[in-house]
Amino acid sequence: MTEPLIDLRALLVEREDFEGGMVSKLREGLAQGPNQVRALKEITDTLGKRLAVAAAPQQKKIHLKLGVAFYYLGHIRTAVEHLQKADGPLAAFVLGQAHTYLGQARAYADPGADHADHLAEAARAFDKAEKSGYAAQLTQLQKAGVQRLQGHLGDAKAILAKLKDAAAHNAEFYYQEGGVAEAEGDIPRAAKMYSRAVELEPRHAGALFRLGFLNDQQGNDHEAIGFYERCLKYPPVGKGVLYNLGVLYEDNDQYDKATDCFRRLNRADPRDERAKLFVKDAEASLSMYYSPEDEQVSLQFRQVMEVPITDFELSVRSRNCLKRMNIRTLGDLTRVTESQLLASKNFGETSLDEIKVIMTAKGLRIGQSLEQGQQYEFRYRPQQNLSPEEQATLNKPVSDLNLSVRARKCMNRLQITTLGELCQRTADELLEAKNFGMTSLTEVRERLGQYNLKLRGD
Repeated sequence: MTEPLIDLRALLVEREDFEGGMVSKLREGLAQGPNQVRALKEITDTLGKRLAVAAAPQQKKIHLKLGVAFYYLGHIRTAVEHLQKADGPLAAFVLGQAHTYLGQARAYADPGADHADHLAEAARAFDKAEKSGYAAQLTQLQKAGVQRLQGHLGDAKAILAKLKDAAAHNAEFYYQEGGVAEAEGDIPRAAKMYSRAVELEPRHAGALFRLGFLNDQQGNDHEAIGFYERCLKYPPVGKGVLYNLGVLYEDNDQYDKATDCFRRLNRADPRDERAKLFVKDAEASLSMYYSPEDEQVSLQFRQVMEVPITDFELSVRSRNCLKRMNIRTLGDLTRVTESQLLASKNFGETSLDEIKVIMTAKGLRIGQSLEQGQQYEFRYRPQQNLSPEEQATLNKPVSDLNLSVRARKCMNRLQITTLGELCQRTADELLEAKNFGMTSLTEVRERLGQYNLKLRGD
């Protein structure tokens, strides 16, 4: 039997006051489907008109309703503007949540925003909520989360230790425990704590997101998508959910769903330039033909091109000549002409015939790539005469760049594991990768620039 829809208008418009206990009812109503979300948007229009003609005492109550409504619609900055003009413990608590949301956005928020300021504002708001009499345990748990996000793990753990017995059946407690464990690198314990939080509260969007993220990190796309999609039911839907889910949809060729995710991001925060670029990339992919079979053939071809010459039985003369020319792979041989080989000292027709036999056996020809306009160049060579410090930088794992999900997946797809390997790639080679566009290329260039490194050819 279908549950009757919760009357959001009665909750927010017909009642004069809005109290903490009604927030859960509002969330429950929004989880009943997109029609309820549309209804809430219409309610904000109604409340906005009332605000314009209301007397001063009533305005504070309307600001509270609008602040809560916009928070759960995902318009966080608008919510903050209203909540700052409202009074009472609930207004302070939701204001703290809104600032926490903006403070933890990191890669998903505006790069120029001062996230430390938002976290400081969140701490002050939760202090005010607690002093005003809002639920002490819940407020303390939120404060623990702020401490963790500020990097004060010791303070966060101290708060959680005090609440351990009293909050044994509180989903938020296990979520915060999971956050501390994850910050300390104990991923198995973090996953266990997040799972416990979801057992106690299936609608806990924070725990669902972290479980999705951990599965995403492990390459468990199906499980990650499942957790992220569950987050969509329980507002406010974070930027991280929409970014990560959109990228996973792209990786699984669900471009229509990816486009929807990025459009939602753009609607929620029109100032997010990154979201606009993601929308353009996803919309372009809707009309793009993609064949997994063709990609597999292309992958196999690239693998053959990277086969080292040393894998074959060559005469000493041929091997030494190729070494002097710095030709290391079969791909290198496709980027030189027969006349260039014959021009090398001691490389004659016999050596040329020897090479031709090997190339023919692999379905390749000397000079083949030149027919496609590719000039010969020394590809994938480690740089010479590097200082120990420079070599150490190039040996750093590419994960140190802290790339976005989309760019990180491209690195995995191309099997790029170090900064040195990344620097040996050209911009065009990266752009050939599936779902890697100019947004990701700009990001890679900026992150490499932090190490004074560039892509080959830049």
